[in-house]
Amino acid sequence: MHGLQQFMAFAATAKHGGFAAAAREQGLAPSTLAKAVARLEATLGVKLFHRTTRQVTLTPDGERLFQRCQRVLAEVEDLQAEASGTRAEPTGSLRIDLPVFYGKKFVMPLLAQLIRQHPALRLDVRLTDTKVDLIRDGIDLAVRIGQMQDSTLVARRVDQQGLVLCASPAYLKAHGVPRRIEELGKHATVVFRLPTSGRDRPWQFRQRGIEVELSPAPHVRVNETEGLLEAVKLGTGICQLPDLLVEEELARGELVELLPSCRPEAMPISVVYPSGRLIPSRVRAAIEMLNALRGRSARA
Repeated sequence: MHGLQQFMAFAATAKHGGFAAAAREQGLAPSTLAKAVARLEATLGVKLFHRTTRQVTLTPDGERLFQRCQRVLAEVEDLQAEASGTRAEPTGSLRIDLPVFYGKKFVMPLLAQLIRQHPALRLDVRLTDTKVDLIRDGIDLAVRIGQMQDSTLVARRVDQQGLVLCASPAYLKAHGVPRRIEELGKHATVVFRLPTSGRDRPWQFRQRGIEVELSPAPHVRVNETEGLLEAVKLGTGICQLPDLLVEEELARGELVELLPSCRPEAMPISVVYPSGRLIPSRVRAAIEMLNALRGRSARA
């Protein structure tokens, strides 16, 4: 293995966290990949991996090289597909990161349609409410909720999500209905523990055109969105939840919206991917398919 192949061996090993899994993907012997990486380290004069008997992990130098490799190898793959005339037919593995509830309910049906249209395409879907580093983790595409902070990513807005303050009819019958934001301190509250920081997510409101943030003292904490919904339906307290999560419960009367005039501005939902001159055909096909989410928000 020489030149570009050594970098491909390195990137595959970094992505899988070991030579055995990377070798299976590449169709090579683990020893072949290990030797290629060792030669690359010797050529560059840096150590790229910390090696143990069970796994390999990137060194700081390896981390920086992996971030650069991801973009370069994606462009090489797309150039190869274009040169061979297969650009119109996406192939390979599409690695996509999705928020749990939104991904399962709205994105997965579109991905199923995508692989029906392109049977040579494989999906590696990761459902998590923790934001990952797309370049470091080798993710082709992600769906993100909220304002974008990372300037190294391209974001295409496809949908939006509002926040609804709500409670079960049983809870409101027992404890009364709050009519003002100031009355919420008298009520039991259910809050979402952010998986990234471990902190409670503040409640957001808009009152007379002014944004208001409230950090209620929690009676119940839940770190998973659908579990949060179940806690509220069981009457444990008042909670602010995504409107996409509770629209059916509100329509059936299982939950009641509170202070609707104080709803905050809806948050954008975007398809994001690493910036670069070339977009692999598999990513381009996924972006085009996920544009259908715009129609979902228009109908809502």
